[in-house]
Amino acid sequence: MTEPRRRPGPKRALTEEAVLDAALTLLDTDGPGAASIRRIAAVLGVSPNSVYTYLPDKSAIEQALVERLLGDLNRAAPGGDDWRTDLEALALDLRRRLTAHPGAVPLLLGGAMNGPEALLLGERLLDLLARAGLSAAEAARGAYLIMVYVLGAIALEVADVPRAGALAPEEDRIAARRAAMSQVPAAMFPRTAAAVDVTATWIGTDQYLWGLHRVLDGLPTHA
Repeated sequence: MTEPRRRPGPKRALTEEAVLDAALTLLDTDGPGAASIRRIAAVLGVSPNSVYTYLPDKSAIEQALVERLLGDLNRAAPGGDDWRTDLEALALDLRRRLTAHPGAVPLLLGGAMNGPEALLLGERLLDLLARAGLSAAEAARGAYLIMVYVLGAIALEVADVPRAGALAPEEDRIAARRAAMSQVPAAMFPRTAAAVDVTATWIGTDQYLWGLHRVLDGLPTHA
């Protein structure tokens, strides 16, 4: 006796947001490079051609992810009266969002940040520095300096844990770094051994803010 033929279930609705959710999940679990069209399609249970309907290639997916991450950052932007407080809050928020998705960090470093949200972020930086009293030229140089520092610090923090997935809590990562650096032979590297308690915290919030404050301290003096 033949079994009755089953009717196909309803097709899963597919949207660009669903594609980007799947891509971000792959980056979070398997690291940079994991968000291929085929793997995204497999996560969504659709054919690769269905993904191509929304985003034509991996490069487009990566740029769209950058735009979404920066869009979330822009929508949460502070609107205070003090340029420095607002800029510090922006830098901390960007670090928080990127360390929550470490697999996405290389996307901001390896591609052109020229989408609408990236441009809006740049505009906000220029506006904050104009409020600090910098000329247009100095504000442009300062905005670049800040982004180099912020993205570089975040990239080094993420690279300190060379495996895919979400980062462990900051205090746990600092403790692990301190334990590893404590093995440095003091006889051969005396200054390094003596600085372990500080260098272990290089990946922490205090060091991030320490460096940011030094950058900001110097900017208005050139206005």
